[in-house]
Amino acid sequence: MYNKGLFSDWVPKPVQLLMMVLLLILVMPLGGVYTGNISFMVGGTGVMQEYFLWANYATTIGMGACMPVVLRMKMRFKVRDKLVILLVLLGALSYINSTTFEPMVIVMTSLVIGFLKMMITIELFLPLMAMLGGRGIFYGVFYTFVLILNQVSAYYAVEVSILYNFQQFFILAAVLCFVLALLCWVLMHDKYFALKVPLHYIDWLSVILFVSTFMFSAYVFSFGKQQDWLNSKNIINASIAAFVSFALLAIRQLTLKRPYISFHIFTKSNVLNGLFMLLWLGMFLGTTSLQNIYSVGVLGYDQLTNAKLNVMMTPGLFLAGVIAVFWYKKERPLKMFIFSGFAAMTAYAIIMYFSMVLEFNYENWYLPMFLKGYGMCSLFISVWYYTLDKLELNEMLAAIGLVLVWRTFLAVGFFSALFSWFQYQFQIVSLGDLAVYMDGMTITPQTVTTNMKTIQLNAIISANKKIFGYIIVAGFGVMLYVITHHFGKRTEYLRVIRILNGKSVIARRRARERKILEEDLKGATGPAL
Repeated sequence: MYNKGLFSDWVPKPVQLLMMVLLLILVMPLGGVYTGNISFMVGGTGVMQEYFLWANYATTIGMGACMPVVLRMKMRFKVRDKLVILLVLLGALSYINSTTFEPMVIVMTSLVIGFLKMMITIELFLPLMAMLGGRGIFYGVFYTFVLILNQVSAYYAVEVSILYNFQQFFILAAVLCFVLALLCWVLMHDKYFALKVPLHYIDWLSVILFVSTFMFSAYVFSFGKQQDWLNSKNIINASIAAFVSFALLAIRQLTLKRPYISFHIFTKSNVLNGLFMLLWLGMFLGTTSLQNIYSVGVLGYDQLTNAKLNVMMTPGLFLAGVIAVFWYKKERPLKMFIFSGFAAMTAYAIIMYFSMVLEFNYENWYLPMFLKGYGMCSLFISVWYYTLDKLELNEMLAAIGLVLVWRTFLAVGFFSALFSWFQYQFQIVSLGDLAVYMDGMTITPQTVTTNMKTIQLNAIISANKKIFGYIIVAGFGVMLYVITHHFGKRTEYLRVIRILNGKSVIARRRARERKILEEDLKGATGPAL
């Protein structure tokens, strides 16, 4: 007997909705590390922060690796048994992260946490999508909720780490996982979702190759600056390993009857253009590293104050979600919605360019963070919808893993590493330019030593402004691309033209055949009397 819901029949509908919301609140921000308290983890463990950045990327990679197999996992196990076991495992992994001081343990647990949490998330997708009535409206509500939740959870991770230590937040997450596991055991049914399917169709070697490809890439992005990029044998070897793993993954998909990932989706115009736009979204999201350098390194904000800056994005995130629901409900074209998102991101970069001064006021953050929040949420919703539009369910599940890793890890990681390298190079150039004006006859060594901090801060500001200047130029280029892109309308127009042309050709051919037939009949019967 099958049951496509999640809960037993006796559970009231409001309680079911409350449980789904609680699961989302717990599972979506869950990870091996929390970006807000990385500095506390560095201080508490004495480990380089690059390991925790690597662990942060590993969570996203685990989520992407799970996506092509989640549907088979969903149909293989009973809902209650699966969610209870997954929540217990997530709680155990969070507890391990609270007790270990080994960075590689945290990296591996982060990867597994990402893999497991995606199995829980997919269980909530289908009922919520059915309740909200459509994929577009679902994305508008879901991504708004998740992005706001991530900012709030990051803030409280910092606050708990300040009041106690970073381990306490992991312990709190573990306790909540165990509590929800108990509630799921009581409230959920013990029936299968559909016909039970075997797991031996899953190609686990492809899963391993997928994980190794992006984990090696994450190592390069995380440790590149610390190990001086191609001057390090570790970076070179990791780059080669990532390339070889991806080549083996691609070759293996061509030999499988049921491929783990379908590369056929990359022949579709909307997928390629969507990935292109997600790449530039990653450029804007990569500015977070520049923002942190400015807020913490130049303005001297503590970690809690810096976390509040991300909470300032909440009004922009909420506005983008409301507009998205209205947009999809009215079935309006995506072009202007996507354009507004990139315009908001470009406006954020422009404001930051002109606001890079030592006297920047805290209240001046409201407008740029509002624009950043609106731009991020609107592009997460609209570009994601456009990229996966018109894909069949099997193609979509195979594509989501790659697109998720591309959007949240590869694009952001690449630009974050690129900005970090340029920031260091431009800072050296700025110091050299400032040194031109230091005349040894008028400025004594003691004066230079006294003002060394101010000189260094001005060099950092100059480097940041230069990078934001290039981002602004790129932003205007992306806006031009969006406003001139057809978003499928040209393809639809050409299809209609081909149909009409085909019909006209057929009509002309039939008319010619009819004329020939009439002439033959006329010749056979003779002239009419």
